[in-house]
Amino acid sequence: MTAALTSISAPAAWQRELAAAFTDPRALLAHLGLGEGELAGALAAAADFPMRAPRPYVARIVPGDPADPLLRQILPIAAELAPAPGFVADPLVEQTGARPGLLHKYRSRALVILRGGCAINCRYCFRRHFPYGEHALGPAEIEEIARYVAARPEINEVILSGGDPLLAKDAALASLVDALAAAPQLRRLRIHTRLPITIPSRITAGLVDLLARAPWPTVIVFHVNHPRELDDAVDAACRRLRAAGVTLLNQSVLLRGVNDDARVLAALSERLFDAGILPYYLHLLDRVAGAAHFEVDEGRARALMAELLAALPGFLVPKLVREVAGEPSKVPLDLRLTP
Repeated sequence: MTAALTSISAPAAWQRELAAAFTDPRALLAHLGLGEGELAGALAAAADFPMRAPRPYVARIVPGDPADPLLRQILPIAAELAPAPGFVADPLVEQTGARPGLLHKYRSRALVILRGGCAINCRYCFRRHFPYGEHALGPAEIEEIARYVAARPEINEVILSGGDPLLAKDAALASLVDALAAAPQLRRLRIHTRLPITIPSRITAGLVDLLARAPWPTVIVFHVNHPRELDDAVDAACRRLRAAGVTLLNQSVLLRGVNDDARVLAALSERLFDAGILPYYLHLLDRVAGAAHFEVDEGRARALMAELLAALPGFLVPKLVREVAGEPSKVPLDLRLTP
């Protein structure tokens, strides 16, 4: 497997799209035909957490609509800079005592921070303040992670995260797969990514072949918050992955002004199913500094879930969860309307 996979080189197309992403709020607003009334706040917020928005994703935004739910996820605004009680830089307490590139929060799963960057900088990202520079992975760090996993028989699943792990070139992914193959107890490889949504050309024949040849079943967990994030190019990428035997799931974040509407959430679940993706989790917002304006309270979240349960078959209703630092798993929320 090593010789076949490590010879794969990253294609130029998705990297060119990555390089062409919008990083200047002024350019994005002009492209979408929007005024510069909020530009000062956008520039200030982007100085704190840079803007990045790939053009395939931006093409799905309705021009001239400042309230577009896709735009709301990527455009910096002044509200990000307003202090909010309870919103902190490290809401899940991941930055203390972590090994380089490795988080072992849950007993049976180890999470590898394969890449620090993302193709898109979501304004509500719970790792927007994460010190990725301290977690850069070279060959030595990958071998150390592989030894850590192999020495712990309770770890039966490795999760590739970041940043976005699919920003890694295929050869780097293959090297990690090869290193982890020495752990006989592993049963699954899971990849958490937004790249197939934001730059669908990342799902190349080489990547699909790599995943098809992996020694364990592969699960890809997408991150889609609104049905308009899916288009024909994403559908085609999903078909290629499914043909290789990859299981496709989705997790969303409940966001004010984006998807805090039962009709939108129901349409999202139906659209995901059309693409061959099953809804998995609907997260309450992680309370990261800079994202307070996106928060939906728990009572409203429960009411939305009650509407979804009445409108959809059970297999299309995601689990409503919150992640709590120190807990052994995601914490499901009681769907009763009163806590």
